[in-house]
Amino acid sequence: MSKFLKGTLILLIAGFITRILGFINRIVIARSIGEEGVGLYMMAYPTFILVVTLVQMGLPVAISKNIAEAKAKGNHSEVKKILVVSLAITITLSLIFTPALILLAPWLSTTLFTDPRTYYPLIAIAPVVPIIAVSSVLRGYFQGRQNMRPSAVSQILEQLIRITLIAVLTQTFLPYGVEYAAAAAMVAAVMGEIVSLIYLMTTFKLKKRFRLRKNFFQIVHSGKKTFKELMEISLPTLGSRMIGSISWFFEPIVVSHSLALAGVAAVAATKQYGALTGFAMPLLLLPSFVTYSLATSLVPAISEANSQNNKQLIEHRLQQALRFAFLTGGLSVIILYVLADPLMELMYGSTKGAYFIRIMAPFFLFYYYQGPLQAVLQALNLARAAMINSLIGAIVKTAVIFLLASQPAFGITGVALGIMVGFVLVTILHFATVLKKISFTFYLRDYLKGSVIMAIITWMGFWVYENIFIGEHLAIRTLTSITAMSVSYILLLILIGLIKRDELKRIPIIRKFFA
Repeated sequence: MSKFLKGTLILLIAGFITRILGFINRIVIARSIGEEGVGLYMMAYPTFILVVTLVQMGLPVAISKNIAEAKAKGNHSEVKKILVVSLAITITLSLIFTPALILLAPWLSTTLFTDPRTYYPLIAIAPVVPIIAVSSVLRGYFQGRQNMRPSAVSQILEQLIRITLIAVLTQTFLPYGVEYAAAAAMVAAVMGEIVSLIYLMTTFKLKKRFRLRKNFFQIVHSGKKTFKELMEISLPTLGSRMIGSISWFFEPIVVSHSLALAGVAAVAATKQYGALTGFAMPLLLLPSFVTYSLATSLVPAISEANSQNNKQLIEHRLQQALRFAFLTGGLSVIILYVLADPLMELMYGSTKGAYFIRIMAPFFLFYYYQGPLQAVLQALNLARAAMINSLIGAIVKTAVIFLLASQPAFGITGVALGIMVGFVLVTILHFATVLKKISFTFYLRDYLKGSVIMAIITWMGFWVYENIFIGEHLAIRTLTSITAMSVSYILLLILIGLIKRDELKRIPIIRKFFA
């Protein structure tokens, strides 16, 4: 098995575990602090992501790409220089932006979010910024060496610690007010990140091939060329992520003001936004751990192939990633669309977010493509083009949200429609940009076959849920439907040749059956 497939498989397993743990985390939060508390949490969270994006400065992708290229050339001294310069940058930025977040929290909560209670979650999450900054550099280092295990384990540890603490902390602080409980949920996230960083630092110390602290400041001073090379990748990547983060930062602001124009009160707007972003969106984003794993593995794999000018391997890797995203994303869309109500009821004890899932699920197939396509653009030194695409999508999304959500006929539904328009547009633009750079064969027949199978499984899913085990518990009916749809979907894909025998034999567990 190639390093690319092995790394992707490790990240897939870890991503699946992390997303499941993340879902447990969200379920605990939702059941502990309700829609209003989730709304406060989700209003503060985009600000935190914006600050983290500024501190990371797009470096994780640049580190991964440059280390992969330096390793391919056997330049081990450059690997250390990349790591040292990156740490110096992120630590310096952390010392600037963390105090800034704390000082600006009162103004942000009262002026922009129109709900002063968001002050407490903002203050609670501020200490995690420098921790995530250092962790992201170490993850980029390991990913550049195509060693995905440390990154995978650290994510799982972070979620385990967060879940362990979140129930206790939210219940402890809930009597003081829902805003304190939302802040307690942020504190649990801080503790999880601390444990994750300790693991990454320990692993690095055990596996490193050089002493990081030796001549640290001398390397920083002599690292102008390395700094420039990192900036060539990181700044456009930062631009793309800043666009996404700024867009997400302004999203709750635009939503709250738009819904106010539509005649929705502030508390009701917070609850509606909590139902969309805290209940429905996490479920829709759950399958994206697959595309995130692909994207993370694609950057060093395609960078290495590009440095060797191996165009055939680049197209092969992209074909693998897009086909996998289509097949896994297709099953996810079917399950979410068919079982929106029972899934929401089982997880949150409420079906309020099911309406959004049914509207948005079919279009999320475009979103599952976005990660691998952006990774390819970054690996091919087209991060600037990816940034421009993201900017166009963010502007259109924000405009659609404001235009529709401010109309009483649409309200919060306008927000959902705006989000969909944004990511569909960005995905189309990314794909068009990739086609300009590399030759790519689009196998239309395979995608038509896949679409027919999706339609068949959707019909079957509704029939199974409505006609089998009617008297059984909701969880049994839901699990039966998911199992029936998944097994039938995979068997049909194998039957018509969209999943090949040779590909199955590469998976370690399944390989034993063929042996």
